[in-house]
Amino acid sequence: MLSINRSDSELQSMLISTLQREVTPAMGCTEPVAVALAVAKARELLSDQEDVLKISVSVSPNIYKNGLAVGIPGTREVGLVIAAALGFTSGDSKNDLKVLSTVSETDLPKAKALIQSGILELNMLDTSHKVHIEVVINSKNSDSKAIIMDRHNQFVYLKSDGNILLNTEISSDFTAACENPLLDESFITLIKTIEAVPYESIEFLLQGATMNRLVADYGLQNSAGMQVGKTLQSKVEKGLLTDDLMTRAMILTSSASDARMDGISLPVMSSNGSGNNGLTAILPIVAYSELYSTDAESMARAIAMSHIVNSYIKNAIGRLSALCGCGVAAGTGASVAISWLMGGNYAQLEATVKNMLANTSGMICDGAKVGCALKLATSASAAIQSALLATSDICVPAHNGIIGDTVEKTVDNLRILSNEGMMKTDAVMLDIMRSMQQDEMLSSLS
Repeated sequence: MLSINRSDSELQSMLISTLQREVTPAMGCTEPVAVALAVAKARELLSDQEDVLKISVSVSPNIYKNGLAVGIPGTREVGLVIAAALGFTSGDSKNDLKVLSTVSETDLPKAKALIQSGILELNMLDTSHKVHIEVVINSKNSDSKAIIMDRHNQFVYLKSDGNILLNTEISSDFTAACENPLLDESFITLIKTIEAVPYESIEFLLQGATMNRLVADYGLQNSAGMQVGKTLQSKVEKGLLTDDLMTRAMILTSSASDARMDGISLPVMSSNGSGNNGLTAILPIVAYSELYSTDAESMARAIAMSHIVNSYIKNAIGRLSALCGCGVAAGTGASVAISWLMGGNYAQLEATVKNMLANTSGMICDGAKVGCALKLATSASAAIQSALLATSDICVPAHNGIIGDTVEKTVDNLRILSNEGMMKTDAVMLDIMRSMQQDEMLSSLS
């Protein structure tokens, strides 16, 4: 970690801009949505949109993995190919990560016809960037290119009919521009900054609590996804589970994931580029507020804390990782926020991080799919458990596994585990997933 002396006002300004940038509404899983956004933008750059000859979509392995089996809003379809097709036929890039918000089943015939025409192809890039999407469209009299990199809605290159409209992809300042110096600060400095920032500047975060609770309600009231949340709720009603904090956190978080992974046409408030991260970062806090009196200002600060801790950890392991971001990053954010709401002191908040990472650091990411609801339920449960233990002064001792003397050292150890120790994991996992997809295709043909 760098040690840079910044004024309180500088830190607060950086905090607010980070939250405004990283906490945004998203419709559908952000990986296929980002692909649809790139395709929609490339189509809009074509001067001739009638005689399209080829649509080439190339994505990083992590985008491919996370978009392979997830539901697309407004349809009963899954995957990146249909998302790309819908981005071309129906998407509007002005809607940003809600690019598919206007898609309905009536748009499917055009999208499927596009796929059947054979002009749309999906390829995998050999790239070190976790988030990397390139779209090239050629028509009879026009061509275009759009590249998204490092953030799901960050265009770095745009070209229309040979004219380059944007090119920050190869700029020497690009990598530096993508970094967030706020996240070089110590964990406790971040917490203190959140405690001091004017309430009015973070009040907007409460919208995410309302938005994500509505998605959870949908999952509880409908047969969506794996119905994890709805089933757990039925066990509460039968007396097999107690309506306590841990159970409610699990139910709200998993039911929202049930709905989102199924392709519900409702936006969720995302966190650090992920809708499921947004659900995990917010809904355990909502569960706490429903059981224990929590004023609006405390709620907003707790949600800010959760988002920033999520960003802090994902800054170390990467936006997309071999590790489950919900389990190790967003869940840790929610746990810290709940410890804080319980009156935890700084030492106890640090203990919360260590407890969570000692518990969930082995949770892998094997792509976005309906089964993610199980992982979100586990993450929410662990978040409550870690907070309860930490606020009782129970902390995993240093040098147990990856747990260091400090939060900073522990997160750095997690970084090494994710970025160095698990370099091959993503490739092996992707091979497994592609093999199963091929088996499924062959089975459907037999």
